[in-house]
Amino acid sequence: MKKICFVGGGNMASAMVTGLRRAFPAVDCHVIEPSADARAKLGALGVTAHAAACRDALAAADAVVLAVKPQVLREVCVGLVPYLAGELIVSIAAGTRSGSISRWLGGHARVVRTMPNTPALIGQGITGLYASPAVPVADVATATALMQSTGPVVRVDSEAMIDAVTAVSGSGPAYVFHWIESMLAAAEGVGFSPADARTLVLATLKGATALAEASDESPAVLRERVTSKGGTTAAALAVIHERGVQQALIDAVRAARDRGAELGDMLDKA
Repeated sequence: MKKICFVGGGNMASAMVTGLRRAFPAVDCHVIEPSADARAKLGALGVTAHAAACRDALAAADAVVLAVKPQVLREVCVGLVPYLAGELIVSIAAGTRSGSISRWLGGHARVVRTMPNTPALIGQGITGLYASPAVPVADVATATALMQSTGPVVRVDSEAMIDAVTAVSGSGPAYVFHWIESMLAAAEGVGFSPADARTLVLATLKGATALAEASDESPAVLRERVTSKGGTTAAALAVIHERGVQQALIDAVRAARDRGAELGDMLDKA
């Protein structure tokens, strides 16, 4: 991988630049970003920054990464059209289908859609990736290597499943942060200082996640091993089951998936 051009210079672009430099030390990174502050930040990382779309930014790029918010993506795509010469387009924009992006780019065929998540900011993200059967195998490999700069990649076989990826891993960090908030409140509620509560809660979640990842046993088995009949964990889990926490989470993921599909429908009409 020799050159990547980012369109949009926010936090995710910065994270990907850092990851790319680890994987491909000689990669030439460019960014198209109207904000002078963002250009300066990326310039400090050795990125060649451009205030507006131009051929110099896109020329000979292995991929052009669309890293802007969905609300402005159509306008950004239209602005790119005069400067594109068939480059591979990789979108990380939520809720925007590859067909819409292709249409906004004047029928551009080489489009891969991805959905990373915010732990990519520390190199521990995960990305869902969809490419239509019309996208060349080499392009899929390039997009996969690009997104692996911030963590593992899971390829899905239908674009509808990107909405499911968004619901599970794209939005997933927010569910975890909400659980952390709740556990912190619970810990402080039984007498711990905020500092001690944070230490206990974050270490517990980190350790339990590492154990689940390292174990060949299911989370259900691991949970059962912590739960003695009539004990303290059983008392806590009884409340959690009574309040329907698991079903609430299942419903939340479905709601996020459905909202992603709705946003895609809206943008398809733009």
